[in-house]
Amino acid sequence: MTLRSMTGFGMGSAVLASGTLRVEVRALNHRYQDIRLRLPGELGEHGFFVEQLARKHLGRGRFDVSARAEGSLHAAPRLSFERARALYESLTELRDRLAPGSELPITAVLGLPGVLESSGPEPELVRAALEAAFAQALIELDGMRQEEGRTLARELEGRLAHARTLVAALEFNAADLVRHHRERLRERVLKLSSDLTVSVHPERLEQEMALLADKSDITEELVRLGSHFSQMQALLDSAEPVGRRLDFLLQEIGREVNTVGSKSQHAPLAHLVVELKVEVERMREQVQNID
Repeated sequence: MTLRSMTGFGMGSAVLASGTLRVEVRALNHRYQDIRLRLPGELGEHGFFVEQLARKHLGRGRFDVSARAEGSLHAAPRLSFERARALYESLTELRDRLAPGSELPITAVLGLPGVLESSGPEPELVRAALEAAFAQALIELDGMRQEEGRTLARELEGRLAHARTLVAALEFNAADLVRHHRERLRERVLKLSSDLTVSVHPERLEQEMALLADKSDITEELVRLGSHFSQMQALLDSAEPVGRRLDFLLQEIGREVNTVGSKSQHAPLAHLVVELKVEVERMREQVQNID
């Protein structure tokens, strides 16, 4: 059983400069691929890169992808001696003109632009760290989705086995359905003949009974249900994403069950059909969360 759930969570991290980049991926069920990003301002320029990573490695579903920086991504500030000296000389000249003899501490230049230079990491390094953190998050996410997928597969196989049992019971009781309809038709004809004092030709009665038996025969539907169940089991054993195909197959199964229900106006079979409909609907609910 290799099914994967469409819901899960994964987180990864990578060291960058004197800080750490963390990437989180939350997955929810969705009919198509829907990527939603949340990046802080300092990583905003890398949004397109992260989105392309997500679109490449993630399949169908809604994915909330977020990244954040912990610690500083900038290197320690570096003092520009040439800039500091030039600014201090200019300040000294200004002091001598405006306030000769006053004190001019060296710290006066430290807050001026360009004296302390602080540079962030190269964009290539940031993207490499984001890619590494995303890869870790993807591994964790996939592990959770596979674990939930195994749980879903066990649930679906149990319900599929029950559905097979119900179809077998329907098949066993199908002969009673035809017999039931023949008896009802015969009783109605006899009552009508008695009330109206008319006679019914035996051959005509047999023709009508044969037509009724054909209309109420559910053999073909039961055969198709058996085939659909075998296809469903094959999909549950598949190594590929099968969520959409399972959903379509269960729609077809639902239609066959409805047809059986419309032909099975007999209490014992009607109860079995209702139970089978409930089982199919429960399977469809579960399949909505399968990739």
